[in-house]
Amino acid sequence: MTTDAVGGVWTYALDLAAGLRERDIEITLAILGPAPSDGQRQAAAGIAGLRIIETGLPLDWTAGSRDEVVGAGAALAALAAETGCELVQLNSPALAADAAFPCPVISVCHSCVATWWAAVRGGSLPEDFAWRTDLVRSGYQAADLLLAPSAAFARATATAYALGELPRVVHNGRAARPDPSPREPVGRCVVLTAGRLWDEGKNIAALDRVAQKLPAPMLAAGPTHGPNGAAITLHHAAELGYVDAATLDGHFARQPVFASLALYEPFGLAVLEAAQAGCPLVLSDIPTFRELWDEAALFVHPEDENGAVAILTGLLADATERDRLGRAAQERAGRYRLDRMVEGVAGAYRDVLASKGRRPHLMTAA
Repeated sequence: MTTDAVGGVWTYALDLAAGLRERDIEITLAILGPAPSDGQRQAAAGIAGLRIIETGLPLDWTAGSRDEVVGAGAALAALAAETGCELVQLNSPALAADAAFPCPVISVCHSCVATWWAAVRGGSLPEDFAWRTDLVRSGYQAADLLLAPSAAFARATATAYALGELPRVVHNGRAARPDPSPREPVGRCVVLTAGRLWDEGKNIAALDRVAQKLPAPMLAAGPTHGPNGAAITLHHAAELGYVDAATLDGHFARQPVFASLALYEPFGLAVLEAAQAGCPLVLSDIPTFRELWDEAALFVHPEDENGAVAILTGLLADATERDRLGRAAQERAGRYRLDRMVEGVAGAYRDVLASKGRRPHLMTAA
């Protein structure tokens, strides 16, 4: 299974690997891109029986050329042959382009530059995005099965790549969060946002402008500089920088109003974590969030900053509504449990192996 240590794919891969290990499935986790932090290494090492390989190979969305991505795919195919694995799960589907893997391949459509561009910028792809999109398209064609974390993103992916069949939907899931503490009294409430702040698709610049007009502080957790050179400077929200999982859980446990004005979000793990803790949600009205959180959140158009100010200001002043929305979000979060995600992915493994005439006992997977 491939992963990177940059964003939500890391969390997804570790959660999935831990769940699969409990089913006696052997996992080799191949890490691409920037090296993981010491904390990330410790988290991975805490999964009993997980084999970890830091490959040093480039990510498809930060690589400098097509050849670098193709070379990374070839190196992973060689690793798959060396380990004698029965199955490969690529969390970067472009790696399957031009690579001769010795076993079936399942690719997960977590995100891609083509769907990102369509949601954030629009119009024709620039050359730097076009060749990456071609590699992803080839990777999709080479995979034996495609998975997507939401139906909305499955549709967006099928549209962007003219797929003849929608990717199979397996919603992301997370283990239950720590029990929340009592809610903060009115006047001490804050707004919180979290994620890859540097990613233009998160629309943090708009949320930062909203923060200037709110009667309470806004906290922003996450890195402001990305490995692709993207960066953002916050002027009004309080920048927390990178925070580890335990620290973020501590913020969620205080049940702030969680806000996201994202233009692009294939799933949104931070939203799920906030909902698990009972945080009321204010989200951009985009297809993914509507699919996952309709009737369990308040919605606003991602470009309607005045509307976001009005909704957040009203919610900050209304403890009863915050409590109602927090409970609704927490109840809805029960749909996106870790065990359901693990079973969905394990079922995909079984189906692909069976379709290839292989005994789907799944004692090993890489």
